[in-house]
Amino acid sequence: MTIDRQIMKIALPAIVSNITVPLLGLVDTAIVGHMDSAAYIGAIAVGGVIFNIVYWLFTFLRMGTSGITAQDLGAGKTAEITNTLYRSCLLALAIGVLLIVLQWPICHVGLKLMAPTPEVATHARTYLYICIWGAVAVQMLYALNGWFIGMQNTRIPMVVAIVQNVVNIPLSLLLVFGMGMGIAGVALGTVLAQYIGLLTAVLMLRARYREYLTPIVWRSVMQRTALMRFLNVNRDIMLRMVCLIAVTTWFTAAGSRQGDLILAANAILFQLFYLFSFFFDGFANAAEAMCGKYKGARDVEHFALTVKRVFLCGGALVLLFTAVYIVGEDYILGLLSNQPLVVDTAREYFHWLLLVPVCGIMAFVWDGVFFGTTATGHLLLSMFTGTVLFFASYFILFPLYANDGLWVSFLLYLAGRGIVQCFSFPKIIKAI
Repeated sequence: MTIDRQIMKIALPAIVSNITVPLLGLVDTAIVGHMDSAAYIGAIAVGGVIFNIVYWLFTFLRMGTSGITAQDLGAGKTAEITNTLYRSCLLALAIGVLLIVLQWPICHVGLKLMAPTPEVATHARTYLYICIWGAVAVQMLYALNGWFIGMQNTRIPMVVAIVQNVVNIPLSLLLVFGMGMGIAGVALGTVLAQYIGLLTAVLMLRARYREYLTPIVWRSVMQRTALMRFLNVNRDIMLRMVCLIAVTTWFTAAGSRQGDLILAANAILFQLFYLFSFFFDGFANAAEAMCGKYKGARDVEHFALTVKRVFLCGGALVLLFTAVYIVGEDYILGLLSNQPLVVDTAREYFHWLLLVPVCGIMAFVWDGVFFGTTATGHLLLSMFTGTVLFFASYFILFPLYANDGLWVSFLLYLAGRGIVQCFSFPKIIKAI
């Protein structure tokens, strides 16, 4: 099979599954966007950011698991592939339970940090206290999906994602508009869909990879060298996520301090940013899986070719999304909200959204390559540099240009990450 076919075999199902992540947010935003107050959109935005703070800290379960699994697959280490699955799932279960236990301080501190208006805070609190019960499902799916990607299999995560949306969209509509549950119906629909998605993933794991599901040998799972490798990779990714969370949280909080209209407009535009980034992550997932495998097999030729081809695919996606956003601006904004003031405000800043694909392409591609090779120290360095650029430019530009300065700072953050990773790549390929 050629490199291009391998990329597409992994990327296309990953695109379908990744695109459903912002789709869930878009559906929630669109549902509350047709309710009778901009505060509902703000509540989803605030609640979404708080869950990003909580959940993104633990996405190392997905990213670290995929890179380690892919490298062990390339090296033919069957037993260690199984042990990585068990390590990741056990840690995911513990984290999910802990988050449910800590739901009150998570909600309280999150709302204090975001400082929304009283009306937005009331709706956000309802949303948070219901959605937190999906924590175990979310963390377990991080672990399982990471393992599937490392095994070069993105079809199972795709099926799981489709099942979640097939359940979530009609169920949320029924609970909100059919049963009059309001924002509580949006949250409950999401939680039920998450657990149904987890059940689907477990059933497909048993059906497809039964030979790997051997009894747990605790001495092997907790073997010091392998465990330290797993924890060190995940530590760097977790610190990287702290930087990412700081940027996205500050971005939303800065919008919130400008009033409900700016908060709602930025929330809509950020959902479109997520749509692009998760769509593009399909090819990043292909780079992650294939580069990890080729590193494990010590195949430099196919490793370098994979990176080149993924960059070419990324360039095509940049052109596509830019064209779609330019042509479909009015339709897209109208689809996400029927409130004229919110739409008009979002339109004022839409031109910044058009620059996101251009500024983000290098960071998105390199992230996949570096995750696959578990070059997490370089990932952390690039994210830290981008974060410093964001806050430095924000404190200079925001007092002068308000929300425009906020968006420029975000674009510099994306571009800065990619530039640093370009300088780090020669060290990565030399180490193979």
